[in-house]
Amino acid sequence: MKVLIIGSGGREHAIGWKLAQSPLTPDLYFAPGNPGVENIPNSQRLEIDPLDLDGLALFATREGIDLTVVGPEAPLANGITDRFQQDGLLVFGPNKAGAELEASKVFAKEVMTDANVPTAGYAYCETKAEADKALKEFKPPFVIKEDGLAAGKGVTIAPDEVTAIAALEAAFAKDQPVIIEEFLVGEELSVLAICDGQKAVPMIGSQDFKKRFENNEGPNTGGMGAYAPVPFVTPPLMAQIQDKVLAPTLNTLKARGIDFRGVMYAGLMIAPDGTLNVLEYNCRFGDPETQVVLPLLADDLLEVLLAAAKGDLSKYPSFQFKNQAAMTVVLASKGYPGDYPKGIPITLPQNTPEDVTIFHAGTKKQPDQQIVTHGGRVMNVTALGNTLEEARQKTYTAIESIQFETKVFRTDIAEVAAKAPATVG
Repeated sequence: MKVLIIGSGGREHAIGWKLAQSPLTPDLYFAPGNPGVENIPNSQRLEIDPLDLDGLALFATREGIDLTVVGPEAPLANGITDRFQQDGLLVFGPNKAGAELEASKVFAKEVMTDANVPTAGYAYCETKAEADKALKEFKPPFVIKEDGLAAGKGVTIAPDEVTAIAALEAAFAKDQPVIIEEFLVGEELSVLAICDGQKAVPMIGSQDFKKRFENNEGPNTGGMGAYAPVPFVTPPLMAQIQDKVLAPTLNTLKARGIDFRGVMYAGLMIAPDGTLNVLEYNCRFGDPETQVVLPLLADDLLEVLLAAAKGDLSKYPSFQFKNQAAMTVVLASKGYPGDYPKGIPITLPQNTPEDVTIFHAGTKKQPDQQIVTHGGRVMNVTALGNTLEEARQKTYTAIESIQFETKVFRTDIAEVAAKAPATVG
C-alpha cells in the first residue's frame, strides 16, 4: 500500500504518523513533508511543490500510489483532485468545486442559505462604497472576512469603526472582496467530518485557540493550540450538528452536482443557551485540531480515508475514540503572525514519554543535520492523558525540553476547560 501525503506542516506530520500505525503498513511519501516525518517508518520525502499538480500526478502514476491525502487548502482550491482523477488516481480531498466551500466565503454563505444552516447575518461587499454602507447596518464589534484563502488569518474582529475601516482598506488594497458579519457570542467548536459524497461522519469535537496571546488577545493566527474532547459537547449537541449542519450542507453540495469526498470542517459558535451557528467551513483537516483528534482516533485512519475516497463509508456509522484527552501547544517563532527570523537552531530531547509526540511544522534540516526554524509555527507538542489536566501538564513539561532562541507559545491552552468545564449545549 503506497500513500502520498501533500503538505509540509504539523497537520501532515500527524496524518503520516497516524497512517503509519495502520495494519496495512503503508509506504508513505511526503511532498514535501518536513524533517520530523523522516522519523516515521517506511517514509520518504519528495522535492515536489504541493502546487505542482502535474509533477505530483506524474509521480503518483509512475510510483503506483494507491491513495493521495491532501493536507493544505491551496492545492485543493487549485484543483489537485480533478487533476489526479483525470489520471484515474484515488484522492482523499474534495474537487475544485467542493473546495470553494473554504476558498470562497460568499460561496459558503450561499450554500448555508440554500441548506438552511444557521449562520451569522452578513453583507458581501466588492467595493469600499458598498462596505461603508454595510458597516452602518451592523453594530460593533465588526467581523471582517476576506473572501479567499488566507491561511487562517483572513478574519478581523474590529472593536470599533476605525479599526473596521482599516481592515476593509487592507482587504481592498489586495483586490479582495469582503464579508461583514454580525459578531456572535459563545464557545467556538471545531468538528471535522469525513465525507464520502453521500454522508458525513463526524469525528470528536475539538477547540482551537486562534489568538496569538494569552486570554485570547492579539491578532488571529493559524492556531496556537487545541484540545479534545470538549467538555460542553454532548451527544444531543453532536446530533444537532449532524442534522442542522453536516447533512444539509453535504446534500446541498450534492444537489449542485458536487461529489464531496474529503474533510468537511465546520467551525461553529455555540451560544450560552446551546444555539449553534456556523462561522466557517474548511475543506481539509484543521491545523492544529488534527494533532489532537487523530491521536484519540481508535479506528484505522488509512481504512477510513480509503473508504471515503472510494465513496463508501457504510462500514462506519460512527468512529471510535479512546477514552482519553489530548492537547497540543504550538511553539512559534517570536514575531509570528508578523515577520519573524528563520534559521534559528533547535535543540530537541533525545527521548519523549510514550504519550507525548512532537510534530514538526515550520522546521528545516541544514546540510550538517541541524534542525532549524523555518516557519511561523515551528512545532506542535501533543500529549494524551486520562484527564485534560493530565494532558496539559505533560504537554507543558515536554515543551521545556525543546529549546530555540525565538521560542514563544501560549501558556493558557485549555486552562479553563481543564479546571472548570463549560456547561452549554
